[in-house]
Amino acid sequence: MARIKTVSEEEARGIRKLILWWTKRQYGYVPGIAKIGLVDLAVGRRITGIYDHLHLRKSSPLTRLQREMLAVVVNGHVNGAP
Repeated sequence: MARIKTVSEEEARGIRKLILWWTKRQYGYVPGIAKIGLVDLAVGRRITGIYDHLHLRKSSPLTRLQREMLAVVVNGHVNGAP
């Protein structure tokens, strides 16, 4: 079974470790999408922008239920949950 590559808190080093620490401090956990984005920092920066745009702004085009469903799918693919 194929899995999406992720960066775990245990294996992270350098800037990735710092980003994981900051993310966990900010949200209380590390979202699955962050673990995916940290594999390639250039992609991760863009994923963060998309995540912020869809999930964190007040006028998000997604309902809360849609955002939760998206989170379930991503976390299922990375074999984790908050």
